[in-house]
Amino acid sequence: MRPAGHIPVLLRERSFRRYWTGQTVSLVGDQISLIAIPLAAVLVLGADAAEMGWLKTAELLPALLLNMPLGAWSDRQARRRRAMIAADLGRAALLLTLPAAYFLDVLTLAQLYTVAFGVGALTVLFEVCNTTLFVALVPTEHYVQANLLVNGSRSMAWLAGPGVGGVLVQFLTAPFALLADALTYLVSAGYLSRIDPVEPPPAPVAKGHFTEGMRWVVGNASMRALFAASGTIQFFNYMFHTLFVLYATTELGLSPGVFGGVLGAGAVGGLIGAACSGAVVRRFGIGRSIVAGFLGFTLPLLLIPLAEGPTVLVVLLLFVAEFLSCAAVMVVDIAAGSFQMALIPDGVRARVMGAYRTLNHGFRPLGALVGGFLGTALGLRPTLWIATAGAVLSVFWLLPSPLPRLRELPEPVVDPAQAEEPTSA
Repeated sequence: MRPAGHIPVLLRERSFRRYWTGQTVSLVGDQISLIAIPLAAVLVLGADAAEMGWLKTAELLPALLLNMPLGAWSDRQARRRRAMIAADLGRAALLLTLPAAYFLDVLTLAQLYTVAFGVGALTVLFEVCNTTLFVALVPTEHYVQANLLVNGSRSMAWLAGPGVGGVLVQFLTAPFALLADALTYLVSAGYLSRIDPVEPPPAPVAKGHFTEGMRWVVGNASMRALFAASGTIQFFNYMFHTLFVLYATTELGLSPGVFGGVLGAGAVGGLIGAACSGAVVRRFGIGRSIVAGFLGFTLPLLLIPLAEGPTVLVVLLLFVAEFLSCAAVMVVDIAAGSFQMALIPDGVRARVMGAYRTLNHGFRPLGALVGGFLGTALGLRPTLWIATAGAVLSVFWLLPSPLPRLRELPEPVVDPAQAEEPTSA
């Protein structure tokens, strides 16, 4: 039997353990949907490239349109947990309509678009409320460990979810595979219903309530630097991902199986990165860990446009790039997520995170459009050089900010008007 001391402190707390278990199950379900909904469009309804583009747009649009308004709404609520339970139940209900329609032979692309948009909208609602529930459950000194556990679950979902989804689609067909995802949302709702933390009080409605989160992001030097760096990576990374599959399969000649193995190396790297993030933060401090994570995420990707020569060498370079990059992105997510949780006052938390996500999501379609245009005009490899090199430059937004000098998490602030720049310890 493992000694109790080897179990993370937070997992000995019943409320957090229930919260984390529900999140873990739901994250695996998300990965099943990521495969099953597009496969339902292609294999069942014969969707073409344009229709798949509309499906992806329906999935991503809620994050761009709804983060700010739902963030403003969430900050005015006293019981965000109930909204999260409702979001879980709503997502389950929407997904259940797909196998039902397939069984009745009435499934259409319009229904897929509607479900994708609805699930995306409810996911935004869940996430903006989740930021506040998280801080209600976790003491400040355990933010890094809590983010490590949640992001570790996310890495495990990346690793296991696509395989589970593929098996379910193979044996059940794509629409019926979504029954498993609906079940994960019901499990998440069940676990959330069994906790009852004391949530921060709702923010009073005042003039400028809707835009206060955006103004807080822009007005705080550390958050402004994080936003600029993250936005830069989002833009260039979506340039990269728009062309990566095409580049790997056409110019490099990799088979789908080998390419899947490369992506699997990234999932393993993410899992290891999540496991090591706590030690990295303790060794280098929160600020330097964020900076190192940005560099570790972007620099290895330069190996991908560099890859050429024998197939074995090409595959090795891609494996190393994906493994190191995904390991480092976990350090970024855990360190930066913990920093934001500590820095943002409760009264504007959902609005700040809503604004932050809105701005970041806005860079994604722009990067994809520019990537497609440059890939056609310049070729795949030159565009990938631009995308990967541009992503590396994101770290220069961080260097002049207070972040690199910050070792410990900032003290939590109750009143947004009292928030000051954190100083180094």
